Amino acid sequence: MNDTSPPRRGRKSELSREQILDAAARMLRRQGYGNTTLRAIAEVAGIQAGSIYYHFASKDEIMDAVLERGVAAVYEAVRDRLAALPSETGHLARIEVAVTTHLEALLSHGDYTSASIRTYGEVPEAFQQKSQPLREAYVVLWQDLLGAAQADGAIRDDLDTSLLRTLLLGSLNWTVEWYDPTQRPVQDIARQAVDVLFRGVVPVEEAS
Repeated sequence: MNDTSPPRRGRKSELSREQILDAAARMLRRQGYGNTTLRAIAEVAGIQAGSIYYHFASKDEIMDAVLERGVAAVYEAVRDRLAALPSETGHLARIEVAVTTHLEALLSHGDYTSASIRTYGEVPEAFQQKSQPLREAYVVLWQDLLGAAQADGAIRDDLDTSLLRTLLLGSLNWTVEWYDPTQRPVQDIARQAVDVLFRGVVPVEEAS
């Protein structure tokens, strides 16, 4: 029996929206906010320029969606993975899980996360403010994680955890520019990042 039902416009519409966002994220990552135009986004997405207005009212609305997705992908992944850990998990183990999850989410959404990191300072302030609550929530998550470790003696009490967080996340975020999945798995990078930042690079016998 032939299927005479009409095509599902909702699914096609959803795919087109994703094409637009994927194309915009790719262009933002490579060219920045000022050099990313609606016409260029449409060309990369493989659709007519006028079709963009079926999904988005303006270029800035697209930018807003890309920025938010880039931040949310990492924040939600780390938050949920930490929440799922057993309560007895040690502080450094929790930090290593957070580092690994941050990297996994960052690299699996590379265009979005890189675009969010690179172009945040370029987009209009109104759009920066829309993604700011998510960014602030992620800062709080890491401050709580590092603060709990410090309070329990797992991190030196003379260190500024705000500076430690900035150094850690800054180094992790830069991996989107150089990571090659054919060279080593994300887990290896995460383990070494935790080793370097929390155990140092000097051999134990020389450090003592």
